[in-house]
Amino acid sequence: MSDKATILVTGAAGTWGSRVAARLAKDAGLHVIGLDREPPVKEIHGLDFIQADVRNPLLAELLRTEQVDTVCHLAFVDTTQPNEAAFDLNVMGTTNVLEACAEAGVRKAVLKSSTAVYGARPGNAAFLTEAHALRGSKRWGTVRDLLEIETFCNGFRHRAPELLLTILRFASIVGATVDTPMTRFLKAPQAPSLLGFDPRMQIIHEDDVVEALALAVLQDAPGIINVAAEEIIPLNKMRGLTGKPPIAILHLLAYRGRNLLAGAARRGHEFLPIEPDYLRYSWAADLQRMREDLGFSPRTSAEEALRELAECRDAPSFQTGPSGMAR
Repeated sequence: MSDKATILVTGAAGTWGSRVAARLAKDAGLHVIGLDREPPVKEIHGLDFIQADVRNPLLAELLRTEQVDTVCHLAFVDTTQPNEAAFDLNVMGTTNVLEACAEAGVRKAVLKSSTAVYGARPGNAAFLTEAHALRGSKRWGTVRDLLEIETFCNGFRHRAPELLLTILRFASIVGATVDTPMTRFLKAPQAPSLLGFDPRMQIIHEDDVVEALALAVLQDAPGIINVAAEEIIPLNKMRGLTGKPPIAILHLLAYRGRNLLAGAARRGHEFLPIEPDYLRYSWAADLQRMREDLGFSPRTSAEEALRELAECRDAPSFQTGPSGMAR
């Protein structure tokens, strides 16, 4: 029997699952298993791949047979509008994964979430701690699903206290190779702000997302942890760093006419891929737990990430999953 710790990464064919699996597979002390409905587009050296759905009722048996120590659950489909098919995979899939972990005696599970679950509200504190109420917009499909998942996790922790559960809440992710709401917003031809509003924003570079997830797998830091680059940058400065023209629209137009303005954006994308509240009010997260408990310091600053994005904004289209969104 191998002395290597066995790590299972779900969503191994998706954007985050494939990258985290590849990162972990480089560790000689780990046996890394990838699981997804379809195999990765590119072979991942050192990865044992199993083709299966995270909703499979036999998942607990697989975890038990493989003696999995840690599950990094990254099988998730992002959607702008609420989508029942995505809800089934995202929420019901996560529920099945965590229940299977508890049944099989898995020691630890790591989940990826977003600071968007806090919501963008006029009364928000300057920095939102992990204990802040979750008041994210359920009009945004991804946020709705993440809110449902985190609500389930709140009760699950009490039912399965033996499972170490880590949830990393990431700020808006940007990068040259990922399709995320903020990246699409900043790569759009205009990316307008809302007239009279310039909220303080946080971002995180795509490579730092991978490193933070890998670190959460490699060391124990149970609980919820906000993850972002250290700098807080006003939205209009973010737009300036990525070369956007100084255009502002009435916030009422943003709320009522997002789809009517689609002609001003790249074909196939909405004019505002981000819920307008998140471009109107601040929703910056406190990073103390990231520094002290996870021991993580992002390598790429917010300004560096934005300048990099500006340099590649004319690059070919993003790589996307079957839904047309990065997973």
